[in-house]
Amino acid sequence: MTDKAIPDIIVGRLPMYLRSLQRMAREGRQVTSSQEIGERLRISAAQIRKDLSQFGEFGKQGTGYNIPYLTGEIQKILHVDHDWDMVVVGAGELGTAVARYKGFTNRGFKVKMVFDSDPDKIGLQVGEFVVQDSAQMVETIQVAGIKIAMVAVPAPQAQEVANQLVKAGIRAILNYAPISLNVPSNVSVQQIDPSIHLQRMTYYIK
Repeated sequence: MTDKAIPDIIVGRLPMYLRSLQRMAREGRQVTSSQEIGERLRISAAQIRKDLSQFGEFGKQGTGYNIPYLTGEIQKILHVDHDWDMVVVGAGELGTAVARYKGFTNRGFKVKMVFDSDPDKIGLQVGEFVVQDSAQMVETIQVAGIKIAMVAVPAPQAQEVANQLVKAGIRAILNYAPISLNVPSNVSVQQIDPSIHLQRMTYYIK
């Protein structure tokens, strides 16, 4: 795999390719093509070939892609060929739903801890987790060596939570709070704000 900088838009499509390949594997398939992947994802076959070529040569002209092999290679590229532990900060309705969600496990992610600052929520059972006091969050995360966090707190609290997560050694944050976070350049942030996507969709409604 090349060490050159890869555009983020290409990296963003790799999980879609991976999901499609995993679905094909569950169907008992062994071989596919860029054409078939493209039809499933509504992305051109040429774009898929161009994206994958950024990381190496994974298929042969006329024979297509070996699904188990390409799946494994994309997992390596995305660093999801092993499990990642995560923490959830915020035990409100959204945070508890995220903590209980089982769909992360087969994608290489496992929630390990849930934190909140509300005394009424600390100690409550959320699925298989007991909500921990966020006052001890930094030390607890440091000891566990966890690098990924999901932030599901109100917007006014989100930046301070992010500051504490950075101090704890977190390197990637999935942010559900409706606010942009200011973090060091070595910390990756992905924003999840449904209202933004809804507003984008309403543009196309006439």
